[in-house]
Amino acid sequence: MAVIELDGLTKQFGSLTAVQGLDLRIGNGEIFGFLGPNGAGKSTTINIVLDFVKPTSGSATVFGMDCQRQGTQLRQRIGVLPEGYDIYDRLTGRQHLEFAIESKNATNDPQQLLERVGIAEAADRKAGGYSKGMAQRLTLAMALVGDPELLILDEPTTGLDPNGARQIREIIREENRRGTTVFFSSHILGQVEAVCDRVGILREGQLVADDSIEGLRENVPGGESLVVEGSGFTDSVVASVRALAGVETVDEREPGSVLAISLNSSSSKTAVLSEIENAGATVSDFSTQEASLEDLFAAYTTGGARA
Repeated sequence: MAVIELDGLTKQFGSLTAVQGLDLRIGNGEIFGFLGPNGAGKSTTINIVLDFVKPTSGSATVFGMDCQRQGTQLRQRIGVLPEGYDIYDRLTGRQHLEFAIESKNATNDPQQLLERVGIAEAADRKAGGYSKGMAQRLTLAMALVGDPELLILDEPTTGLDPNGARQIREIIREENRRGTTVFFSSHILGQVEAVCDRVGILREGQLVADDSIEGLRENVPGGESLVVEGSGFTDSVVASVRALAGVETVDEREPGSVLAISLNSSSSKTAVLSEIENAGATVSDFSTQEASLEDLFAAYTTGGARA
C-alpha cells in the first residue's frame, strides 16, 4: 500500500514553477530519501503534503486521504521535524513535549521522549538556552509524540555532531522497525545513504531519479571504478584499455603504476585485467570502488543523468 501518493503535482508561484508534474509513490514501511539542490522544490513538496501550501494542480494523498481536504486529520497520524523550526525560548524542553502531547491527545511520557533523543538532563531548562543541536533533538522528540505512522523529517541532523547524527539514524531505524514509514529530506548525503531504502532526486521541480542507490549507480556512466595497481602502465597500455567495450574513462592516478578505470554495467573486470597484462604490463593488485552518493547526486543534478 502506498502511504504517500503524488500525482502530477505542480506548484507555481507567479512565473516560478517550484514543482512540476511530480509523480511519486512511497510504500508502507519504506525509508525514502528525498534529495535535490537548494531551490529544487523539496520543501515546497513537503509543505503541500502537510497542507501548508496548496498545489496549483495535481493531487497529494497520504494513507489514501486528500492532503488538502483532510490535512487536520492527517497531521494526527504524522510526526514532523520541519527545517528551521523555531522553539519557544521561555518554555522548557518538558513543556514543549507536554504541549505536543496535549495537541495530539497522546499519552507519551515527556521524560522518556527526552531520554530517547539524549537531552533528558535539560528537561527543565528553558529552551532558549539550548544549543542548535539540542534544539534539533527537542524538535525530533516532538515529532515522535503519538507514535506516528509516518515521519516527515526535513534536515533532521542539522546542527548535530557525529555522535548525535548517529543517534538520530538509530532512532529512525527503530521507528521503521516499529512499522513507521519515513520520508527523509537532507543535503547531508552520507546520512541518507546510511538509512534509506530508496532515493528520489529532484531537479528544478522535476523528479530525475527514483531508485535504490545501487539502481542509481547502474544508470550513471562510471558508476563503478576498477582501481588497478602494478607496473609498466605505458601510454600504449592505457590506450588499449580505453578502447575496450564497457570502459568509460581511464584516470592515471599514478602514471605508470595506478589506473582508475570507470566501467559501465556491460563491462568485464576480467577482460580489463587481461587486456592490461596482454599489453605488456604487470598487475599486482586491484579493487572495485562504487560511486558515492555524492557522485551520483552530482550526476543527476548537474550532469543531466535521469533514472
